[in-house]
Amino acid sequence: MALRTLVDLARESGVRLCFSAEEVAKHELADDPLIERHAPVGQDVDLCFAFGGDGTILSALRAQAGRGVPVFAINFGEMGFLATVDREDAYSGTVRALAGDFEVLALPAIELGSGSESWMAINDVSIQRHHGKRVADLAYSVGSDEVGRVRCDGLVVATPAGSTGYNLANGGPVMAWGVQGMVVSFIAPHSFTSRPLVVAPGDRVTVDNRSQEEAVDVAIDGRPVGSMEAGHRLQARLAIDQALLAQVPGTTFYERLRKKFGLLATPL
Repeated sequence: MALRTLVDLARESGVRLCFSAEEVAKHELADDPLIERHAPVGQDVDLCFAFGGDGTILSALRAQAGRGVPVFAINFGEMGFLATVDREDAYSGTVRALAGDFEVLALPAIELGSGSESWMAINDVSIQRHHGKRVADLAYSVGSDEVGRVRCDGLVVATPAGSTGYNLANGGPVMAWGVQGMVVSFIAPHSFTSRPLVVAPGDRVTVDNRSQEEAVDVAIDGRPVGSMEAGHRLQARLAIDQALLAQVPGTTFYERLRKKFGLLATPL
């Protein structure tokens, strides 16, 4: 069990571990001098471990965004594109993490606002028609210029880290980590001419729901957070260096891309 391995290795290293009340209940963690139980998520720590798939890793990155805490992620999901190491390397990865043997990659986030509500996305924000309802009528602008208006199933605004997710499925471009900017792509557009667009980092993207009566759903990093009513709008801007992702020294984005997606040919 990866968590038990972490506890044992931390005890050997004299490292104090902090667990939220939810994690204590889930794993039935007993009292231990080096374990702080029921610790708040926002507590001051040096490193955050995330055991799971990309959804779990994204939750950890959002929780630690803006706090200067790296997330060391061990993949126990399917793709695990954001993971530092895969499950077969959980033991050696934990040893490296506790020894501080990792590099840190700063990731941008998308800050969103719709009326009085606000959110932060590490990967992407998706705006989609309600299931079973009519197609969405969405328009988006960059600054004061309207770029496109299309009847569609939805629209995605993604960071470079999120460009390999929903955006990629929409036919949008993959943006290498380190590129600053956002990419906007429509979901199933009813058009021959709509194309994804990479937006400069300093530009603000505004999405308008032009429908006369249909609301659309809003999801952050794949998780529903609310809806945008007919005639309402949502604004998005890139926030630089918000989340810190731990990486094994020497790891590159292109190596990760080839390994996870097979997009780059392996030499014979």
